[in-house]
Amino acid sequence: MQRIVVNQRGAARLRGGHVWVYRSDLVLPTEAPPGALVQVRDERGKRLGSALYSSSSQIAIRLLSSQEITEEALPGLLRARITGAVEFRRRTAQDTDSYRVIFSEADLLPGLIVDKYNDVLAMQAVTQAFDRDDLRQVVLAALSEHFPDASVLERVDAHIRKLEELPPRESQLLCGERSSTIFTLNGVRFHFDGLRGQKTGAFLDQRENYTAAALYAHGEALDVFTYQGGFALQLARVCDSVTAVDASRSALEVAEQNEQLNRERHRAGEIEWIEANAFDLLKDYAVAGRQYDTIVLDPPAFAKTKRAVPTALRGYKELNLRALKMLRPGGVLVSCSCSFHVSEEEFLEMLGSAAADAGRVVRVLEKRGAARDHPILLNVPETAYLKCMICQAES
Repeated sequence: MQRIVVNQRGAARLRGGHVWVYRSDLVLPTEAPPGALVQVRDERGKRLGSALYSSSSQIAIRLLSSQEITEEALPGLLRARITGAVEFRRRTAQDTDSYRVIFSEADLLPGLIVDKYNDVLAMQAVTQAFDRDDLRQVVLAALSEHFPDASVLERVDAHIRKLEELPPRESQLLCGERSSTIFTLNGVRFHFDGLRGQKTGAFLDQRENYTAAALYAHGEALDVFTYQGGFALQLARVCDSVTAVDASRSALEVAEQNEQLNRERHRAGEIEWIEANAFDLLKDYAVAGRQYDTIVLDPPAFAKTKRAVPTALRGYKELNLRALKMLRPGGVLVSCSCSFHVSEEEFLEMLGSAAADAGRVVRVLEKRGAARDHPILLNVPETAYLKCMICQAES
């Protein structure tokens, strides 16, 4: 099998518990096939384990095991890990029909993501290895075994496929007859169309944060970056009124359809859906003196790279500063960031700076992350990407 030698920095990274080695830490050029299983050695020839190789990504290898495994043993290893991931979710996600089944590195299946939406599974391969036909078939067979009544579809991210130098492919149904369904999160029903929308469909990582936000939400609520209404539909059950904002008309159309599924349980009555740029709208509302009792900020990732962090923090501060100025005394701010490169410490520092500039005394009621079906792999901080701060403005 192909051997790859990594330098001292790459070896230290693997020995420290991380599973990635960057291309700059490879000692010699390699001719390993795209997506190959490779054996990893340090510069003294000491074994570091077996990894999946990418010929194009800056993340050149993703460690699969600290032991040496062969191509013949690889299918059995993948099936065992898929079984472990499924059993973990069945123990920890019992209150929902929808959850993340496989979370890439966190489930020791680097490059593979699978989400469950009721009776439809959405699979996404983000590396060359899991785009291999033989490994795709192993995954598909295992998923069909564990979820025999579910359809399985593949979600394609064109940008990722370009980065991995994979041929273009459309999202497609792989197994079964359904690519759409209705699923439930915390008693709220949502439409799911697996061949449209962002990510693998909805934002399952916020599932438990939706419930937490609803415990504190009250009065008039504003949900900014609502997408398909995740927070808004939860708030509508406990708030007197809800306004939800997103820049995507297509996302709001689905949100309105989701509202129809849940209207009978709304306290707020009809949700006001607004298509607008969030920064512009918050500026206009703040100037107009609009006031709310609950505001949710759940923007997309502002920092895709470490270099983008300063700009991202300025964006987060502008949003949170305007929101804090619009909160009534005792009001609740739910502020989120899914930018891994923005640390929790930096995010809290930004919130503190926004509170000071707004002249508000703010308490942090809860510091939250992703739902339990998105576990954090120790020593791989990239798996701890989501931050959700539930705050109260006292004055």
